[in-house]
Amino acid sequence: MNMSPPQSFLIPSLLLIVITSLVFASFCGAAAGAKREAYIVYLGEKHEHEDLISLKHANMLERIVSGDEVGSNLLMHSYKRSFDGFAAMLTKEEARQMGDMDGVVSVFPNRMHKLHTTRSWDFIGFSNHVQRATKESDIIVGILDTGIWPEAKSFSDEGFGPPPKKWKGSCHGTNFTCNNKLIGAKYWKADGNFTGEIQSPRDTNGHGTHTASTVAGNAEESASLYGLGYGTARGGVPSARIAAYKVCWESGCTDADILAGFDEAIADGVDIISISAGAKDLLSHFFEDPVSIGSFHAMRRGILTSQSAGNYGPKVGTTTSFAPWALSVAASSIDRKFVTRVVSGNGKIYEGVSVNTFNLSNRMYPVIAGKDAPNLELGVNGSISKFCIANSLDPQKVRGKIVLCELLDTGEGPFIAGAAGYVTGENGMPNKDLARTFPLPASYLSADDVNAIARDPQATIQKSIQMKDTQAPYVASFSSRGPNVISSDVLKPDITAPGVLILAAWTLLNPVSEIKGDNRFVPYNIISGTSMACPHVSGAVAYVKSFHPHWSPAAIKSALMTTARPMSPVANPGAEFAYGSGNLDPVKALNPGLVYDASESDYVNFLCNLGYNTMALRMITGDKSACTGSTKGRVWDLNYPSISLPTPTRRLGRAFWRTVTNVGPPSKYVVKVTAPKGVDIRVSPRILHSDRPNQKRTFEVVISGEIGAGIASGSLIWDDGAHQVRIPIVIWDSS
Repeated sequence: MNMSPPQSFLIPSLLLIVITSLVFASFCGAAAGAKREAYIVYLGEKHEHEDLISLKHANMLERIVSGDEVGSNLLMHSYKRSFDGFAAMLTKEEARQMGDMDGVVSVFPNRMHKLHTTRSWDFIGFSNHVQRATKESDIIVGILDTGIWPEAKSFSDEGFGPPPKKWKGSCHGTNFTCNNKLIGAKYWKADGNFTGEIQSPRDTNGHGTHTASTVAGNAEESASLYGLGYGTARGGVPSARIAAYKVCWESGCTDADILAGFDEAIADGVDIISISAGAKDLLSHFFEDPVSIGSFHAMRRGILTSQSAGNYGPKVGTTTSFAPWALSVAASSIDRKFVTRVVSGNGKIYEGVSVNTFNLSNRMYPVIAGKDAPNLELGVNGSISKFCIANSLDPQKVRGKIVLCELLDTGEGPFIAGAAGYVTGENGMPNKDLARTFPLPASYLSADDVNAIARDPQATIQKSIQMKDTQAPYVASFSSRGPNVISSDVLKPDITAPGVLILAAWTLLNPVSEIKGDNRFVPYNIISGTSMACPHVSGAVAYVKSFHPHWSPAAIKSALMTTARPMSPVANPGAEFAYGSGNLDPVKALNPGLVYDASESDYVNFLCNLGYNTMALRMITGDKSACTGSTKGRVWDLNYPSISLPTPTRRLGRAFWRTVTNVGPPSKYVVKVTAPKGVDIRVSPRILHSDRPNQKRTFEVVISGEIGAGIASGSLIWDDGAHQVRIPIVIWDSS
């Protein structure tokens, strides 16, 4: 299960990895031997009473199943509280027939999704003493993740009053208790297979506890991982309430369970939804993705969804979060790094990276190369054992020694073989910005350094030390990049936030390294990933909403994006496709001056321009939405707080319309444009007068000229002296 980068989110490309898929057992035998698999049938907005919806789903199945099958036996889960749909066991032919039925928006296989802080909040200028709203305790954050560890101090309800009256949720699970801080907890597993799992919202992994405490955990002093990262661990909105929805298990997070989480969270009355997971599959439209579906229905009810962008960078086009009505979050570094020194027998010191809590007391250990210790009994030769993957090493040869390996992995191979330590390196150190946690003393170095250590018969590995990273913030190498695979005219990701080396609460059922046999069970852990960046933004969303409870999801999103700190396109490969609007600044987002607002009707028009027809839209929205065809194809006119211009010819010529809404005092805004070389960006009008609150002003942006290959970065700022309302402009060669 891919929980976070310290273990396995970057799978070595040189190894043969056999990936096994979760196969859902059929509730009954498929007719004529056809294989049944889990599918999601999405029907859009709900119309009937919840009891009638379940009957409808069973009747739909009865119409397409063959032989003596009973349709209701194939039904895995009905979504009926916030939208309409179901998960069922179908053959491919039955799924095709279901897709042809009236009222069906989409049918798609039940895919598996991957789960994609003492210093981090301070680093972005959000101290523990920032101004707080009296309504912060009325904010409810819904966390869709691996569950939660309710006994963690981060979730103590000392000093909390009863839940807000709007709360409609509940707490389920044996040996599990909620309180006035953790006000709700539920779990789903549509396939019903709980083998090896705890049938409860209790977090056996740690990921969900980590993300929940980052969003809204209480401030806990003297938190650390064996002294590393020492300080006060806290969430962005420590007075807010938490509702945990366990939709992810040891095998991952399925579409069916994610949709169940959205369905319940929306109906329960949460204010924000945070989900640090996403599917890597390339999709053709928004309503084949459970997060896009769920976040659309959340948006209709005033709930903003924050989603991690994915851990598949730095390759472009890898972001797994692409819906314009959701907030997509990339991961950036903070000014803290961990250095782990390896000292060879001759006293020479080599600096590597890892989160190493072990202390070998400078004792020297024999050194052996993995290539020289193949597990011959299992038929392994040196060309495989040099990578030190699990079971590739001969325990008799490596026990009590420091093993030198040629590829960064989890360290499980040397650990189970009984090695004293693990030193690994690669040419160029492609992951040098990511310090991982291993189940034994370990450090990640350059290949040249590893080769130098190999020339000495002895070495030792020291405990990690904390150092200042003077180059921060920069986008993490693992953070997924745009462009948006469904609509290239919408820039994704939207924003970046701290996601590297984040200390937060942890479960006591999973060790530090997440490797079986590691006996370090701790209340706090340090991990990295866009999964860690997402809850920082979710916390910022909750913070802004506590001051502006009536702002729309789009207004809050705009406030965060237009006040983000700009980042360097030169220092960050992928430029805006890496960081979107820039690095999160929650304090400035409280008073953005202007916002780029958008309503449900704006998103409906966007979908029309993408090619959705009136019938499909009415099923999704449940109202009389219609596509007029008058703006067919102008998807780039969605009132989004960024501009993305793909061009297959490198020659430019396009006009964009945007509207800003005044959420500050009366003022005069003057436009400031930064254009890349060879590009002309003209804005009309160049001055906007805002005389009253909520006043709207529309302007046109015309981009012309020519760019070279790659990405060209620009920006547009509305400046009144007190506010600088900035949106990025990215122009890119899409040929």
